[in-house]
Amino acid sequence: MHYEKELKRYLQFIKLEKNLSENSISSYKNDLRRYLKFVSNDLQIQDLSGLTLQHIEKYLKELTAMDLAVSSVARNISSIRSFHEFAVVEGMADANPAELIELPKKAKNLPEVLNQEEVAAIISTPNRENDAGIRNAAVLETLYATGMRVSELVGLELDNLIFEIGFIRVIGKGNKERLVPVGEAAQSALEHYIEVIRPKFQSDEDPQKAKNRVFLSQRGNPLSRMSIWNIVNDAAERAGIEKNVYPHIFRHSFATHLLEGGADLRAVQEMLGHSSIITTEIYTHVDRSLLHQVHKEFHPRA
Repeated sequence: MHYEKELKRYLQFIKLEKNLSENSISSYKNDLRRYLKFVSNDLQIQDLSGLTLQHIEKYLKELTAMDLAVSSVARNISSIRSFHEFAVVEGMADANPAELIELPKKAKNLPEVLNQEEVAAIISTPNRENDAGIRNAAVLETLYATGMRVSELVGLELDNLIFEIGFIRVIGKGNKERLVPVGEAAQSALEHYIEVIRPKFQSDEDPQKAKNRVFLSQRGNPLSRMSIWNIVNDAAERAGIEKNVYPHIFRHSFATHLLEGGADLRAVQEMLGHSSIITTEIYTHVDRSLLHQVHKEFHPRA
């Protein structure tokens, strides 16, 4: 298939960052294979930048003709929109032709979160007496303190650490910048790692290999998404956390804990880098579910 390389990159992305199940990844793969085959064979378009909304609408008519269930059509649309969004972020296309396609309304699943004790247990797991452990502690502290996406964390550069005012400049989706407070615990962990450990990891033979990235492997390469995944997984296992822990759960937990503590929704939206407050509002539902649980547990007539 013509778009095999692009599809492979996208499937790796959703596996590492979205924490989808193998069944979901398989469904995305099948949906997108069928779509990209139609694009290259039937429409004769060999470049993602050449696709328009009208082309996608032609494909959706093909899906409708197959008499697929509404849920299957919705999943296909979701797959296509997500794929094109990824293509723009990764520089494989200039625009997302699928962004205006409406998804059928359906209830959103509430994201799973860690409680504060579970987060503390995970962050305390790395051995801060050795080099890798000090780096890993800084990774975990930063994920939770800032709510960064994994892609934002691996792309974080030294120039974006504005410690004199306690902020990190985060480069998010669509190359949009935002400033996020780093907090004392994370800043302390980062400063110790950068001053003491990072110079040991940086390659003397090829100093450019680090590309100014904050988080490096012991061989001097920038850490990959998979490396972050492994750091988080290992820490969660060592902490004895039974939940399914993955890097993005720190982002969910970051937002939920802020709102539980009384943070303003708009402020949380700004820190997460959501373009629409509607996306952030899902965390208010998490907060409400907690209130419901407390009411049920403690109210005499609940």
